[in-house]
Amino acid sequence: MSDAVRPQPSTERGGDRSPPTWRRELADGIRDVATLRRLLELPPEIDQPADQGFPLLVPHAFVARMRRGDPRDPLLLQVLPSAAEGVEVPGFTADPVAESAALTAPGLVQKYAGRALMLVTGACAIHCRYCFRREFPYADAGATRGGVEAALDAIAADESIAEVILSGGDPLLADDGRLAEIIGRLEATRHVRRLRIHTRLPVVLPARITDGLVGLLGHTRLTVVVVIHANHAAELDAEVAAGLRRLAGARCLLLNQAVLLAGVNDTTTALRALSERLLDIGVVPYYLHQLDRVRGAAHFEVPETQALELHRRLRDSLPGYAVPRLVREVPGEPAKTWLA
Repeated sequence: MSDAVRPQPSTERGGDRSPPTWRRELADGIRDVATLRRLLELPPEIDQPADQGFPLLVPHAFVARMRRGDPRDPLLLQVLPSAAEGVEVPGFTADPVAESAALTAPGLVQKYAGRALMLVTGACAIHCRYCFRREFPYADAGATRGGVEAALDAIAADESIAEVILSGGDPLLADDGRLAEIIGRLEATRHVRRLRIHTRLPVVLPARITDGLVGLLGHTRLTVVVVIHANHAAELDAEVAAGLRRLAGARCLLLNQAVLLAGVNDTTTALRALSERLLDIGVVPYYLHQLDRVRGAAHFEVPETQALELHRRLRDSLPGYAVPRLVREVPGEPAKTWLA
């Protein structure tokens, strides 16, 4: 696509040179348990556990959807540091899906045929306590500007790659101008047909869905798939729904990946409500992941027998298109492993 046709990314800013709204919201994110406890009116026994090397970070927009005074709120449990993270459990490791072994170039992970995953950044707008990359060495792996350029060069040289996945961290933390540069390079690579973006930002920081981003994704020759990450229906408020509808209006296919988490969504009621809400706002329930066994997240694991029973109940109560595939990532396998 020519520069004359491509929407200009400057729409991310207003008439002045102040940071865009989503950048200001990100900078104002909550970074300590005391502030979170005060805002949510939580009981005093909710204390900051010993530092596990993975700090708290959560935007106010996400906190606003949590129930006041409830230490078991399913959104709170996803972000609240816990002493359980410091318990060593056999089988839970720093690199549970062996991504370091799948790095084929700086910033480029290739595990599946025809697809390549680019590490655009190591940063996120929210620190989910179960994150499988919570200890990932982003800088060493090439999640840098130089690494992205090397990854783009490697993609251009490999004609087997038809789909590029932007990941991180969260790739939408790159501003619209930087995303335009990356997408422009991919558009110029003739064998690349699809662009997939894995992101939590439309859910946790919906202000990120700017005019510039919508225009950029709506005017590329690439087929765009946006895979969001929501685990509970309460995450999907009206502001999130509005942003996702704008992406759908830009011809983006919208899918959702959820992680099955003990205490968060490990009931038929919670999973059914999530699928129903996703469909209401135009998002296809895509995957329901068994937890990747990352160190510090063992307390979130749901036994596979329970997961299979939950999935069976979903199939009994929802139309087929509303039932996400229950999967697990097994290192070395040529695709995700379907459990049901």
